[in-house]
Amino acid sequence: MTKGIMTIDGVTVEIGDERNVLELIRKTGVELPTFCYHSELSIHGGCRMCIVEDDRGGLIPSCSEEPRDGLVIKTNTQRLRRYRRNILELLLANHCRDCTVCGNSGDCRLQDLARSFNLNEIRFVNTAVDPKTDHSSKCISKDLNKCILCGDCVRICNEVQQVGAIDFAYRGSHMRIATPFDEPIADSACVGCGQCAAVCPTGAIIVKNDINNVWRELDSRETLVTVQVAPAVRVALGQAFGFKDGENSMGLIVAALRRLGFDRVFDTSTAADMTVMEESREFAQRLLTLQSMPLFTSCCPAWVNFVEKRFPQLMPHVSTCRSPMQMFASVIGEEYKNGDKRHIHVAVMPCTAKKFEASREEFKINGQPNVNYVLTTQELIQMIHQSGLKWDTLEAEGIDTPFSVLTGAGVIFGVTGGVTEAVLRELADDRSPAGLKRISFVGVRGQAGVKEAKVTVDGRELAIAVVSGLGNAADLIQDILAGTRKYDFVEVMACPGGCVCGAGQPVAPLERRSARGPGLYAADRLSSIKRSEENPLMSQLYNGVLKNRSHELLHVHYPGHAAH
Repeated sequence: MTKGIMTIDGVTVEIGDERNVLELIRKTGVELPTFCYHSELSIHGGCRMCIVEDDRGGLIPSCSEEPRDGLVIKTNTQRLRRYRRNILELLLANHCRDCTVCGNSGDCRLQDLARSFNLNEIRFVNTAVDPKTDHSSKCISKDLNKCILCGDCVRICNEVQQVGAIDFAYRGSHMRIATPFDEPIADSACVGCGQCAAVCPTGAIIVKNDINNVWRELDSRETLVTVQVAPAVRVALGQAFGFKDGENSMGLIVAALRRLGFDRVFDTSTAADMTVMEESREFAQRLLTLQSMPLFTSCCPAWVNFVEKRFPQLMPHVSTCRSPMQMFASVIGEEYKNGDKRHIHVAVMPCTAKKFEASREEFKINGQPNVNYVLTTQELIQMIHQSGLKWDTLEAEGIDTPFSVLTGAGVIFGVTGGVTEAVLRELADDRSPAGLKRISFVGVRGQAGVKEAKVTVDGRELAIAVVSGLGNAADLIQDILAGTRKYDFVEVMACPGGCVCGAGQPVAPLERRSARGPGLYAADRLSSIKRSEENPLMSQLYNGVLKNRSHELLHVHYPGHAAH
């Protein structure tokens, strides 16, 4: 229903459900410059780059102005261009200008706008105090020399994730983004989800980079380097090479990894089948005893870290299953532990928190980590560029034996609701193709932050919740603790939308990220095996390397798990 008419640059535009003038302007095909505006976050209005001019000469910040009938505005006048140029010049005056060595070089909003406004020199002296960079975290690095105080990181950390690790501190020219009491980020409430890095437009917060370490291992002739690739990577990496959003590029990723020098390439989806097997058994056992219910999933390391720091009393409810990455690392480590060469294992993940998980003492043997290095999707893209490989000349290849069989259940782990659906397929009474397909309609699919479903297993109705985004998880937990909600099984992924929207993935608008989940479901439809138990590799593993050792190799005991 039309809510009025506005005139934008002489064009008549109907007002619909747009929440601000900026959205209406973009509807006309004009991309106004912004730093602090994200459709998923609250309105901040701090950068003023989206200022427009009304017919009386007034200047209006379009992101915080509601559309109204009769409003006439212009988005591109000499006055506005001069205004925006001055803002950019002032931002750059106190900004680190070592762009060629910045982690965001070539993908920096400030750099792009400076180029589009033809800023070749800065008239103002840089008077900023040079603050120390913070590299304490295993997941992200913080460099306030590059911060423009847009507040994007603060809002996503506090509003969306409810972690509260960073905020604005001090006033006026001394204002900056800081942790409480200026403690190192590693010692703060940060859980390593990396969503702050995903929204930062200037590289002030970036994903920790392990590329040089991995190159060194690949160059060693005395080292056998194995690599596993998470399900979500296949529907995001291709974006950097012109693929459609959500298009599956796993075959080309395998080919690229071999060309880069990796000796064995595996798919983490195989390990997801092990996770389904173990988590289903754990869930079935808890349903018998009704102890420590509901059962919370444990695949997401940022979520586990969040529980440890924010709700430690709930740790007995968190599954003891290792994440698929760590399960696979244990099995692969056993496979190659007696080889002639030193074995190094690398994981390509959509997630920054996996870097922290790899460093945990629980996942080390004699001081050596099961996963030596974690590369994000972004880092793998950089390695492909560095190598000079031409993506469009690669031919798709298959993963290596002996771990080359996987199921659709394992592939969908990368999207919110995928873990739950895979577990339900395992526990379902009706395991026919039609019965398994019906599970997809019970309410576990979709991008909603909180989804609820009720399913019947062995004659018992189970209440299930699927949550993505730590803020949604925190709200749900408060309801559970208050007794206003009751569930048997709760899946939690720290990143809104699940792993497909992880902070290690290529940065993209929400509508583009939303296409990645359907890409995994498309891969599931093409899979001939839908249930993890039907994967023939599972029986080989459980009768082989996992025989009498499945708990040792596939489970973990975090502090707080002792109550089990």
